[in-house]
Amino acid sequence: MTGPRRDPDLVRAYVRTGGRTRATRHLDLVTVIVAADTAMQGGSPDARRIFALCRNALSLAEIAAHLDLPPSVVKILVADLLDSGHLITRTPEHTLPDVSLLEEVLNGLRALAV
Repeated sequence: MTGPRRDPDLVRAYVRTGGRTRATRHLDLVTVIVAADTAMQGGSPDARRIFALCRNALSLAEIAAHLDLPPSVVKILVADLLDSGHLITRTPEHTLPDVSLLEEVLNGLRALAV
């Protein structure tokens, strides 16, 4: 009789992130990531795979799906590549606030200060 089997993904996720449980930046699943115009020298196999995937802009959720990794692990790996300058984020234009809304907020804040 054999002992209970362990899920190898639990160990791999811990090893892939170097034991870290939090990314160095706040990233959402819809954050759009794209490879920077730099060359990727060295790096872990996961980092090289993410860099290659991001030649075309992908959301963090799409990267996790392509790699079949938990999004929490991918957030940490992507944050590392953002910190090293190998990846950049793109803010979708539809998420930027309208200038008129910003002006209304500013006017409201000025009215509160009086």
